[in-house]
Amino acid sequence: MTKHERLDAALDDRDLESVWFGRPNAFAWLTGASNVVDREAEVGVAAVGYDGDGLEVVTSNIEADRLREEELDAAVSVSSFAWHETSLAAAVADRAPEPAAADFEVPGFESIEPRRVRQPLTDDDVARYRELGRETASALEAVCRELRPGDAETEVASALRVALSARDIEAPVALVGGTERARTYRHYTPTDAELGGYALVSVTAERGGLHASATRTVAFESALADGALADLRDRHEAARAVEVAALGATLDAAERGGTAGDVFDAIRDAYDRAGHPGEWRRHHQGGAAGFAGREWIARPDADHAVTAPMAYAWNPTVAGAKSEDTVVVADGGFEVLTDTGRWPTTEVSAEGVDAAVSRPDVLVVEE
Repeated sequence: MTKHERLDAALDDRDLESVWFGRPNAFAWLTGASNVVDREAEVGVAAVGYDGDGLEVVTSNIEADRLREEELDAAVSVSSFAWHETSLAAAVADRAPEPAAADFEVPGFESIEPRRVRQPLTDDDVARYRELGRETASALEAVCRELRPGDAETEVASALRVALSARDIEAPVALVGGTERARTYRHYTPTDAELGGYALVSVTAERGGLHASATRTVAFESALADGALADLRDRHEAARAVEVAALGATLDAAERGGTAGDVFDAIRDAYDRAGHPGEWRRHHQGGAAGFAGREWIARPDADHAVTAPMAYAWNPTVAGAKSEDTVVVADGGFEVLTDTGRWPTTEVSAEGVDAAVSRPDVLVVEE
């Protein structure tokens, strides 16, 4: 089903004449363009509407020419209003066929949740996702290969953001945890602490509205105490076994119409099998990805539909180890998007998964 067909269904189901999106991720999903100027704003500088015939973008006179000439497809019509005379919401209300719904507050409009129409991914979405995933992993791994024990977490995060920016990719999330902080915190927001014996580097990257998440682990053998590398590898192996179990449960749920809660149950069982019961309580386990870092997060009894083709970013953690990549589940199998083919990996199997999945190893730096 195309995006327009999904919106047609939404119009019919709710007896609407038009639907409007002003939040950046939904705007990007429908247009492939960006309506962002101020990254702290929940609503962008333009809204896109669909009335069953085509798309119309409403924006101020400040933005109209730029969006028309640099962002939007020529088939998308653009209407503008004087920035000093009215607001985006009021301008949309003046122009929209009613009854209407919007994903931001517009006088007299119903509300719509865009996540419901963004799933599953279209073929075009997946094609763009492949490029984003490959380039995100390339930037992440390039930075990780240059790490040294004395590097500060903040320096690593800055290098990662620069590497992504050079590829026209934003980084809403860039986490860097050294030996002490990665074991203490699940969200290791970077500080001036040195990495020490090993580092977890995690990123959620965004381009064109799509989001890709990945984590890589680097160990510095000379800076680790005796037995610490083996312990890190054991915890890393446990985390990635849980991740592969989550992928298998995702595929099963997608094929039989299961829910996020079903996948969560499988994740909880996988932690038990890995010898780390209750570890799931310390951090969320991830979920569906796409036009948000997570379109939904799996929780006990969560009723979100598991769809395909769809991207999933599961991120199990085990006491300072983490396994995470963005994977498309489709056609009865898995496609790891955040993969370069240049990082050491191991084929990992899990209960309920017919085929092994290639998962990143700990990169060991010997000095």
